[in-house]
Amino acid sequence: MKKEDKEQVVTALTERLKAAETVLVADYRGLTMPQIDALRTRLIESGARFSVVKNTLTRRAAEAAGAEALLALLEGPSAIAFIESGGDMLAAAKALADSARETKVLVIRGGVIQGRTASAAEVESLATLPPLDVLRGQVLGAIIAPLSSLIGLVNAPLQNLYGLIDARIEQLQAQGDTSATDASAVEPEAAAEPDAAPAASEEPQAAATEDTQSDATASDSENTEEEKEN
Repeated sequence: MKKEDKEQVVTALTERLKAAETVLVADYRGLTMPQIDALRTRLIESGARFSVVKNTLTRRAAEAAGAEALLALLEGPSAIAFIESGGDMLAAAKALADSARETKVLVIRGGVIQGRTASAAEVESLATLPPLDVLRGQVLGAIIAPLSSLIGLVNAPLQNLYGLIDARIEQLQAQGDTSATDASAVEPEAAAEPDAAPAASEEPQAAATEDTQSDATASDSENTEEEKEN
């Protein structure tokens, strides 16, 4: 490879390493070209780029990109899966793990996840996790469940208060209906009271008539006695 070509390869690898959030490294010795192409296709579906690289050029690119954690994984023939921000790290790890199990040739060495070195066992453990969408849903459910319980506890006293208010309103409405019934029962009594007033006013008149009759009787008696004396 000419020097100019090597420089172009180093520049391209440097840009990929800078853009990638995660890189997974595997030893591809023994894989056939059809097997490599099949693995590359699966990694592309997960949002990863798969490249067979020369260690000497990759070391230069890692140093230029500030990815020194990758250097320890570059021993022997190396293939790297570059996973950028839009890629699915779990799906890429599963693709490598499936290829290693199916071919019994590919060997996972490890990776660099957001600047931290990950062992082969850690990469294989990522492959056993649920898909990223499912995992996000599980995490979201774990967060929402306690919040839902808290909201239920907060709302419970308010609901009880609303229940008490509604019960009080119904009680007041019931009392208002009874008051109306009592008022209608009182009205005939109030109407009967004016009839009693004339009866009361007749009593003085009857007494006055009796007094007049008594005076007249007494006067007649006096006149009779005077006539007898004469």
